[in-house]
Amino acid sequence: MEALLAECVNNSLRHFMYRNAIFMCERLVAEFPSETNLQLLARCYLQNNQAYSAYHILKGTQMAQSRYLFAISCFQMDLLNEAEVALSPANETTAEVPNGAPGHYLLGLIYRYTERRKSAIHHFKQALSIDPLFWAAYEELCVLGAAEEAITVFGEGAAVCLQKQYMQHALAVQNLPVFAEDRNFVSSRNLSSEDVSPRHMKNTQSNNLRDIPGTYHGSAASQPLNGGPPNLSFYNTPSPVTTQLSAVAPPPLCRNPQPNGPNPATGSDNLLKSTVNSNIQAPRRKFVDEGKLRKISGRLFSDSGPRRSTRLAAEAGAYSNASATLAGNGASNSSKYQGSSKLSAMSLRSVTVRRGQPWANENCDEGVRSDAFDDSRATTTSANACPSPVGDARSLDQEGMMMPITGVIMSASRFTVGASEILSLLRTLGEGYKLSCMYRCQDALDAYMKLPHKHYNTGWVLCQVGKAYFELVDYLEADRAFSLARQTSPYNLEGLDVYSTVLYHLKEDMKLSYLAQELISTDRLAPQSWCAMGNCYSLQKDHETALKNFQRAVQLNSRFAYAHTLCGHEYVALEDFENGIKSYQNALRIDTRHYNAWYGLGMVYLRQEKFEFSEHHFHMALQINPRSSVIMTYLGTALHALKRSVDALEMMERAISADRKNPLPIYQKANILVSLERFDEALEVLEELKEHVPRESSVYALMGKIYKRHNMHEKAMFHFDLALDLKPSAADVATIKAAIEKLRVPDEFEDV
Repeated sequence: MEALLAECVNNSLRHFMYRNAIFMCERLVAEFPSETNLQLLARCYLQNNQAYSAYHILKGTQMAQSRYLFAISCFQMDLLNEAEVALSPANETTAEVPNGAPGHYLLGLIYRYTERRKSAIHHFKQALSIDPLFWAAYEELCVLGAAEEAITVFGEGAAVCLQKQYMQHALAVQNLPVFAEDRNFVSSRNLSSEDVSPRHMKNTQSNNLRDIPGTYHGSAASQPLNGGPPNLSFYNTPSPVTTQLSAVAPPPLCRNPQPNGPNPATGSDNLLKSTVNSNIQAPRRKFVDEGKLRKISGRLFSDSGPRRSTRLAAEAGAYSNASATLAGNGASNSSKYQGSSKLSAMSLRSVTVRRGQPWANENCDEGVRSDAFDDSRATTTSANACPSPVGDARSLDQEGMMMPITGVIMSASRFTVGASEILSLLRTLGEGYKLSCMYRCQDALDAYMKLPHKHYNTGWVLCQVGKAYFELVDYLEADRAFSLARQTSPYNLEGLDVYSTVLYHLKEDMKLSYLAQELISTDRLAPQSWCAMGNCYSLQKDHETALKNFQRAVQLNSRFAYAHTLCGHEYVALEDFENGIKSYQNALRIDTRHYNAWYGLGMVYLRQEKFEFSEHHFHMALQINPRSSVIMTYLGTALHALKRSVDALEMMERAISADRKNPLPIYQKANILVSLERFDEALEVLEELKEHVPRESSVYALMGKIYKRHNMHEKAMFHFDLALDLKPSAADVATIKAAIEKLRVPDEFEDV
């Protein structure tokens, strides 16, 4: 009953029927109240977005997997202290973090969000050292500004680490048992044409058969006929829950050392009966953990040929002594019988119940797979599994060390080639992402250009390219990159909050409105959708409605730093500086390297004429993004307000060199030169600036003030009139008219 209920729960989870999974798992826990079953129930609740239910179920549990699931539920409920205690108990300083690399990654996130940067970096690095392919940990290190060079992280050391894990797992697998029933599953490499059953020939020659999650593959005797009841062996299947949650290792590779095996008609009955009896009497044994390598292989070897049905239906006693390689990540359940009743010919057929992840692709050249055994079935000795060690050594020498990985028998050489290819790809991606996080955007773009065409034209890479162009203030190229990303992955919302800001700066109100409506219709619960909607209203000067939309984004994800910053911008636009400062500070609590929030605080203090505070915050922003011409310009403005004109002038020169298309530092340089009474130099700068921005009223107004200072009243009046004709803001209009009224007043000069 336990096995049937557990299989029903897992089948519902595979098909996203969470309500049914929860109901059936409650029945399972009520009948068999073990902590392992509680873990399965917690998984059901977590996948149904009911973290609070998983929290109450697992509170106080002690198993490592229980503590990990409890920490996940705490993290989702923002109970970071409890999550930390679950992963790293205070009274057990030497205890290992549960679940290996994912556990370290989760603990790193907790430390990051509780502002313990060094500890966060340590655990992200630990996650990468355990699993060199844990990309999310490398992303977090880049965001924290602590990532090593990609060529180091994904270089030779990572390849050696993967190979070491591979070989350790291969050696461990060699010691695992193979059951007598399972010798009916024969590797296609070792089968001659006369050894292959008609059913196997049909399976291997047809490309139309597919493995469907949740279905049971077996012989004709194992399947119900015309709606009849299934084979009773299914109901005697051991519980799969431990296999699911403990990452049980698959059975070992064991090829038949004899080219022509012994007569299958002799002794097979007795061998199978002895195996069944040993299954009943032998104690349970613990299997080697393989969750690590299974996760790696799922990403490395997903292109291993067409999928085919992999169960071989053996006839009565036939081919029972042919050794087979069995690999997988579920649970294999052969027919099980009570007492010492005689095994009939039809009883030799097996039923495979698939659990957990779908089977990987496979072909005849790569062998035949079955699911991993539950530990209660691991009762036969290694001698039964591998009758001739000499024959095994010869087979391994001929083909290289073989390894069952996620349903695919993989040689060591193929593993090495696959690992090398994916590490090479990650090096390029890691180099580009690290450079982006360091705001070396042009270098990042050059790195992404090294990617193969098929990887460059993916949603994630194109969004990273768009962000790089955004930071370079090349909004047209950013728009183009994000548009391509939308075409490639219209379902992906990652980074589209930045895209909406790009359209805001381009004043593309129609495109921005369309984007916002598209995102809202795609996912109303994504913060990116509401950021786009807020930018749309902000462009229309409806700051109150924009603020409500940004606040909605914060409600949906309180750790979304950019949403807090956008709230701060709207508060400042409404001249609510106090709440604006709070919003920027909230963003910095989430991400201390979020330079936009430092810049926002600097702007607030600049407007409040708190110039020392302003200088500090602009300096902090510039340390994070040392190539931003805009930040340099406002830092120079703050220095000028502090009467440090020489430093300010130097900063303006740096800003001009960083982005010669930005007119603002050129104008501010002219302002500083005027304050230093270097009028001729200021006029030269303004004449040059006039060529770049011929319709900027402030340029002509400043030139008018300089000519007034030189008592060149006609030229001054001419430039003041030009400034008014260009329709400046109301505040600028008042300033220009006041200057005109005082045009002939001697010794009158207004500093800008």
